[in-house]
Amino acid sequence: MRKIFAIFGLSAILLTSCGSSGGSVTNQGVADFATTATSASTIVLDVRTPGEYAAGHLANSINIDIEGMQFTSDVSKLNKTKTYAVYCQSGRRSGIATSEMSKLGFTSLFNLNGGIAGWTAAGQPVVLN
Repeated sequence: MRKIFAIFGLSAILLTSCGSSGGSVTNQGVADFATTATSASTIVLDVRTPGEYAAGHLANSINIDIEGMQFTSDVSKLNKTKTYAVYCQSGRRSGIATSEMSKLGFTSLFNLNGGIAGWTAAGQPVVLN
């Protein structure tokens, strides 16, 4: 009987800890993301295409296209111990990006639920290039 509990306990630990060697990803609504994104220690990362970025983006954000051939290479050059606020158009691509970044060892990731579409719908500002 003890063996069964030991196996069950080990299985629970393995199931809850597998999937990522990096940190966790926190999904945030617009208000919480705005607070995270405006912190001086946060790097804001836009993972949309360069064309989408040029059409309007969050202030002080950098653009690394999740669909670009160099995404993994480019994000691997970033400091994995910094805090990243990541967004796209709707939240789908940034969800993929933060998951990939977590696997690469990034430790503090925040994803904008609803993306920049939700951001602008909530009346938040964007910068135009």
